[in-house]
Amino acid sequence: MADPAGEIQAAGSVVWRPAAGGEVAVIHRPRYDDWSFPKGKCEPGEHVLATAVREVAEETGMRVILGRPLSTTRYDSGGQRKRVSYWAGRPQEPLSGFVPNAEVDRLEWLPIPAALGRLSYQRDVRVLTEFADGPAQTVPCILLRHATAGSKSDWQGNDLARPLDPRGAAMAESLAQLLSCFGPCRVITSAAERCVATVRPYAVLTGAQIELEPLFTVGQEGRGRAAVDQAVVDQAVVDQAAAARAAAIAADGRPVVICAHRENLPLLLDAACSALRSGRPGSPVLPKGGFWVLHSSDGTMVSAERHHPARE
Repeated sequence: MADPAGEIQAAGSVVWRPAAGGEVAVIHRPRYDDWSFPKGKCEPGEHVLATAVREVAEETGMRVILGRPLSTTRYDSGGQRKRVSYWAGRPQEPLSGFVPNAEVDRLEWLPIPAALGRLSYQRDVRVLTEFADGPAQTVPCILLRHATAGSKSDWQGNDLARPLDPRGAAMAESLAQLLSCFGPCRVITSAAERCVATVRPYAVLTGAQIELEPLFTVGQEGRGRAAVDQAVVDQAVVDQAAAARAAAIAADGRPVVICAHRENLPLLLDAACSALRSGRPGSPVLPKGGFWVLHSSDGTMVSAERHHPARE
C-alpha cells in the first residue's frame, strides 16, 4: 500500500532463535531467486506493526513477538519507492512448521556470519549487522494514553467514571491487536474508566489481569482557594510517589503496559526512562490512544518507538 508521500509501505522482521549460540531465519523467494528476510506490503488501513507480524506468519508459519525496531530500508521496486520497516522478532513457542509455497520455497536458520553471506541485498546485510550489534532479547515498557472519551465538559458525572466514546472503543480494540505484537505484558492502569476500558480488550486477548494504580489516576480538582492550595501541595507529593512507582515498574524487568493520562504521562515517561538509564526519547505529548514502547536489555533502554492505532 502506498502512503501519501507515494512510498509503498511494507514491514518485516529479523526472526531469531537462541539455538546454537544464535540463529536468524532467511527465506528464498523463487520468483526473484533471492535470499532475504520475511516481509511484505501493508494491506489497506493496516498498521506497520500488524503487517510485520502477519507477513512473518504468512511466509514462515511462525507468529513472532516483536522486539526492538531496526532500521527502515528504502529502495525502488517496480518504478515506485518502497519503505520497509523492520523489527527483531522472537518466535512464540511452540514453533510452527514451515510449509514451502509459491512465494517462499525455502527457509533456513543460519548463524549470523553465514546469514550475512547468504543475503542477496546489501540493504539486508546492513539491517542484520545492526541486529547483531545490539541485544537480541529486549523487554518492552509501554506507556499508553487512554483512547478518546468525549468531552469532559459534556460529562455530568464523576470524571473518573467517564467512558470511552464509540471512536475510543474502536481504538481500544485496535490497540489490543497492536500491543499484542509485543507479546503478553503486565497491565497497570489509572483507575479512571476511560483508562481501564482502553486496556481491557488487550487484557482479555492476552489473559492479563488489570492492575489499578491510584497513583496514576488523575481525579477531580478541589473547590475553593484553600482547597486549591492544599491540592497543589498534595499533587506534588502524589507526583513524587507516582514517579517512584513508574520507575520501579520499569526497572522490574517484566514486559508491561501502563495506561494513564495526558496530565501525568510526561512524568511517568521521564521516570521510566530515568530508571532505564536513558533520557526521554522524544516528545512526551501523545495523542489519545498513542503509546511509547521503551525497549530495554539488562536494565538499560536500547531503543524506543512511538505509535498510534491509526495506520502508520
